[in-house]
Amino acid sequence: PPGADGADGPVDPAVLRTALGVLAGADARPNPSMRAIIDAYGSAAGSDGEWRVIEAMPFSSARKWSGVQLLEPQGAEASWLLGAPDVLLAEGHPTLAEVDELGAKGLRVLLLGRTLVPLDAPDPAAGLRPLALVVLEQRLRDDAADTLRYFESQQVRAKVISGDAAVSVGAVAAHLGLPGAEHPVDARTLPADPEELADTADRTSVFGRVTPQQKRELVGALQARGHTVAMTGDGVNDVLALKDADIGVAMGSGSEATRAVAQIVLLDDSFATLPSVVAEGRRVIGNIERVATLFLVKTVYSVLLAILVICTHSPYPFLPRHSTVLSTLTIGVPAFFLALAPNNERARRGFVRRVLRLAVPGGLIAGTATFTAYALARANHDTDLEADTSVATLTLFLVAIWVLAIVARPYNWWRLLLIATMGGAFALVLLVPWLSDFFQLSLAGTRDPWAGVAIAMIAGVALEVVWRYVGRGAEA
Repeated sequence: PPGADGADGPVDPAVLRTALGVLAGADARPNPSMRAIIDAYGSAAGSDGEWRVIEAMPFSSARKWSGVQLLEPQGAEASWLLGAPDVLLAEGHPTLAEVDELGAKGLRVLLLGRTLVPLDAPDPAAGLRPLALVVLEQRLRDDAADTLRYFESQQVRAKVISGDAAVSVGAVAAHLGLPGAEHPVDARTLPADPEELADTADRTSVFGRVTPQQKRELVGALQARGHTVAMTGDGVNDVLALKDADIGVAMGSGSEATRAVAQIVLLDDSFATLPSVVAEGRRVIGNIERVATLFLVKTVYSVLLAILVICTHSPYPFLPRHSTVLSTLTIGVPAFFLALAPNNERARRGFVRRVLRLAVPGGLIAGTATFTAYALARANHDTDLEADTSVATLTLFLVAIWVLAIVARPYNWWRLLLIATMGGAFALVLLVPWLSDFFQLSLAGTRDPWAGVAIAMIAGVALEVVWRYVGRGAEA
C-alpha cells in the first residue's frame, strides 16, 4: 500500500508471507479469514523456524485486529498486526482509498503492519508501518440469494450486521439483491439516542464495523419497535445479541458459548436451512390453532348441552355411538389431516384470544341449535327417543361440519375434499341400513329432520357472522 516503503525500504514479499503465516498460526481459534491465510501461507511459516512468537493477541470484534509480538531472525522484537485498515490507520491515510475501491467490489481487505510498540502497550497500533493489504474473496453460497428471496416473499426483513467494513458488506449484500444494501451504515456513526438508533435500525439493511455491544443494541432497538427478531451467528461476539433476540440461531461449527445460548443450532452451517425451519414453525403454530379451535368448540357445546339437560330434566340427546360418529367425522379425522398439512400462514400474536373468540361463540351456537332441534323433536309425541336423538345428531353434525369449513379456510383442493368426504361418510351412516342400525340413527318422518336442517342453516349463518366480525377482529 502507499507508504509501505518507509525509511527501511521495501519489504521482501517472502518476509511478509512468513510473518502472515506465523501470525495466523499463533491464533488458537482461527476464524474463516485466518484459516484462509493459514491455507495460503502456513507452509511459509513452517519452513522458517527463526521466527519466534513472544506474545499473541487473538482477533477481537471490539478492536478489529489480531497481532503477535515476534522475535525476528535478525534478533529484533516487533509487533505485527493484522486487521481492519480503517481502524489501524489514521483517517485520511492514502491506503484507505485503495481499501474502499477493493471493498466496493465485495472483497474483504485486511491490513498487515509492523510496529516496534509491544502488544501490551496502551495503543499497540501507534507508529504502525503498513506493509501489505491482504485481500480475501468472499465466497457466496449458491442458495444465499434464493434464501433471501424466500424471506422477502414471507414479509421477513433480513438485515446484515457485520464487523467487516460497511462498503464491503454492502457490496456483497447488493450482489445478493438484498433491498437497501446500496446504503450501508458504518456502526461507528450510529446515534447513541435509543429513539434515533431504533429509527436507523428500522430503515437500514446493512451495518458494518459493528461491535458485539452494538449488535445487542440493534436487536433491542428492533424489538422496541415491535418486531420479532431472529439473530444468527457463530462467534463469541454474537452471544449477547443471540441471547437477547426472540430467536437465537447458532451455527453448528460456532463457538460453544454461541450454541449454548441459541434456541436453534444449524448442524449443517447453512443459512438456507432457515426457510424450512420457518415453514415448520408456521405449520405447527398455524395447524395447532385450527385443531385447538375444533376441540374447544366441542368442549363448549358439550358443557352447554350438559347444563341444559340438567336444567330441563331431559334425557341426554346423544348415545355414546352418536358421539363416536360426531367426534370422528367432525374432529378426529379432520384434525389429523389439518395438523400434518403444510401451512405458510404467518404466525401472529394473540393465539389464545383468536381461538377463544371463534370457539366459544361457535360452541354456544352449536349447543343451542342442537338442543333447540332436540326439544322440538321431543315435543312431537309421534316419535320415539331414538328418532329425537337422531335429529339432534343430524343438527349437531351439520353445525360442526360448518365449523370445520370455517376452520379449514383458505380452501384448496384437499381441504374441500376433506370436508366433502366427512359429509359423504355421515350420509352413508344415515343411508346404509346396517350402519344406521349399528349407530342407532333413525330419522322418522320429514318434519323433525327438516326442522333440524333449517336450524343448522340458521346456526351456520350465525357462525359466519361470528367468524367475519368477531374471529377476524381478533386477528387485527
